Amino acid sequence: MLVNDRIWVAQGERPCHLLLNQANRHGLIAGASGTGKTVTLKLLAEGFSNAGVPVFMADVKGDVTGMAQAGEISDGLRRRMDFFGIKEDEFIFQAAPVRIWDMLGDPGIPVRITVSDMGPVLLSRLLGLTDVQEGVLNIVFRVADDEGLLLIDLKDLRSMLAYVAEHAKDYQTSYGNVSAQSVGAIQRALIAVEDQGGNVFFGEPALSLEDLIACGPDGRGYVNVLNAARLIQSPQVYAMFLLWMLSSLFDVLPEVGDPEKPRLVFFFDEAHLLFSGMPKQLEDKIVQVVKLIRSKGVGIYFITQSPSDIPDAVLAQLSNRVQHGLRAYTPAEQKVVRAAASSFRSNPAFDSVQALQELGTGEALVSMLDEGGTPSVVERAKVLFPQCRMAAADPELVQGVLSSQTELMARYGLAVDRESAFELLNQQAAQSAEAARLAAERAAFEKEKAEFEAQRQKEAEKAQKQAERDAERARRQAEKEAERQARLAERQAEREERERQKREEQMAKNVGRFATSILGTFGREATRQLTRGLFGALKR
Repeated sequence: MLVNDRIWVAQGERPCHLLLNQANRHGLIAGASGTGKTVTLKLLAEGFSNAGVPVFMADVKGDVTGMAQAGEISDGLRRRMDFFGIKEDEFIFQAAPVRIWDMLGDPGIPVRITVSDMGPVLLSRLLGLTDVQEGVLNIVFRVADDEGLLLIDLKDLRSMLAYVAEHAKDYQTSYGNVSAQSVGAIQRALIAVEDQGGNVFFGEPALSLEDLIACGPDGRGYVNVLNAARLIQSPQVYAMFLLWMLSSLFDVLPEVGDPEKPRLVFFFDEAHLLFSGMPKQLEDKIVQVVKLIRSKGVGIYFITQSPSDIPDAVLAQLSNRVQHGLRAYTPAEQKVVRAAASSFRSNPAFDSVQALQELGTGEALVSMLDEGGTPSVVERAKVLFPQCRMAAADPELVQGVLSSQTELMARYGLAVDRESAFELLNQQAAQSAEAARLAAERAAFEKEKAEFEAQRQKEAEKAQKQAERDAERARRQAEKEAERQARLAERQAEREERERQKREEQMAKNVGRFATSILGTFGREATRQLTRGLFGALKR
């Protein structure tokens, strides 16, 4: 209940108030199951809302929706009113202005973040990677940043992992070794995250944290409720998302010093999930955020069963404390009780260790910061009741809240899948494949051309050789023909010579015969003449 500039939280010997100007010093709500932590959570959230301070919280058990519905009077509530001195006719039951968000596709304003927004450190924690695998994931993010490739959803990350693995040798000198084994392990871990809803909450439009830091028309801060009843079944996803919100708030909000009231109060329910198995380096970063984010005007309130669930370095920053009852049946549990009791400024009126084990439902040990920032003496007190409903809201009323979120649903309702690493790498792969195809076709063409040229050259050489053989054959045939013609000519000459000789011989013979004949005739004639000449008459 808001009283002036303070929230009336509980009543012991003295009233216990949470001062708004000290609320950014963070706080703790702890206690065993069933001791009243959820009621305390609602009471504080309602007080901040009434003071105009927006609130963010996760509805792990499904009963935080009761803040959207006004409470009702009951006999038990009347008795508590009497204890606190509140008159029934002066107390106003009212609902808080509630917005319901969701990460897994259930009813609520969709909450999405991009893979790039979460970053390699938180994502490695979410995936449960080893140091070596985290180093590979850091390389993948660095390559994506350097090459202007957006990692929006898990398919972008898958594509980027495959791309870096394929070009590991190219990046080894500049970024370091990327082993196929590490990439395969990361790809397998992504399957588990997809099964837990990663393909739903990794995407766009991404949540703008400014939409959480808003007030309703009546000036009250919105109570932003994350529907986490199903999300809590994936504790790593739940814890890493809330841690991302804290780190993002720290990164984007400006310094405001010590404001009169916080800009936003962040309730982290089931806080043990955040620190379970937390690596030392990441725990140190959380401690740093918790220490410094108060100067950004953000108050963080962890809700858990035992203070021992939270590292001492973080616990030391939680100045406003409401410690509900603890059960101590074992030596280890008794040690936790003693540690919790010793964290308060002791009150001589009672033994804090004994009181912690005796507290009933709705009772707590309470210590808040005073005006000077000093923790008050611990009070054993009864926690006040909220103006809203203590149980879950009626389904019809929740549906009405969902129906009224039209503006934010218009902004976040439909997922957007813009061009990012997956599309660009696919385009690049397609272009590479097309280039390879064209190169292959060119190579095939060049090969075919070369083969054709080689065949043509071969055929030309063959034709030349054939021509040479034909020429040689023709030459030899010509030579043979010449020889034959020469022989024929020689034989012809010989024949002609013989015939000439024969003719000459025949002629000679004929001449001889003719000569002989002539000579004979001449002799005879001569004889005749001679005889006629000598004797005067011709001999016959």
